[in-house]
Amino acid sequence: MKAILAVLLVSLTAWAGEDENKRLTEGATTLKEMASAGDSGIPKELFDKSVCAIVVPGMKKGGFIIGAKYGRGFASCRNAPGKWSAPAGMRVEGGSFGLQAGGSESDIVLLVMNKSGMEKLLKSKFTLGGEASAAAGPVGRDASAMTDAMMRAEILSWSRSRGVFAGLSLQGSTMRPDDEFNKAFYGKEVTNPDILQGKQLAPKESLNFVATLNQISPKMKK
Repeated sequence: MKAILAVLLVSLTAWAGEDENKRLTEGATTLKEMASAGDSGIPKELFDKSVCAIVVPGMKKGGFIIGAKYGRGFASCRNAPGKWSAPAGMRVEGGSFGLQAGGSESDIVLLVMNKSGMEKLLKSKFTLGGEASAAAGPVGRDASAMTDAMMRAEILSWSRSRGVFAGLSLQGSTMRPDDEFNKAFYGKEVTNPDILQGKQLAPKESLNFVATLNQISPKMKK
């Protein structure tokens, strides 16, 4: 019996790892596509000014948009030019998301625009529109469409649904570390601050995710 349980545990652990690796690959693809969509995507100027990026790939309608309002994704922060951190697990919960593009599935990208926004990200939990100021980001090649609210926001957010890009309001949503992902992925207890501040090496399974961020924005624009 013990032998059977051990085999089942190993199998479940391997399955969980494959699932996380798949979501990381989807996250990298989402970042690349939403950053390279030209007039329909995230302005490169804003990506170059950001200090951290968060991606929540493939959120299903009913499970995230109008149902449980819950999603899992990854965050990464800059530690030096050309050096984004390893991915840290993030959970998004609650709130009225106010999607501006409909559809059965949505990919979410958030950019943390300044140091104070990054400090919120390093907390155990924070609320968008509460502890951290947030706004729906502009879509296009540059940031000329930014309003005063966007310029003051610590975090900007976008969605993609059925190929349609739009700004996204996440007011009232809470964000917190995904400790379950971190423990399974890194094989030990590790905190989001340690990961995002570059104290944790990126496993080989996450190198494509980190490389994608470095390809999109290798240097931060002052």
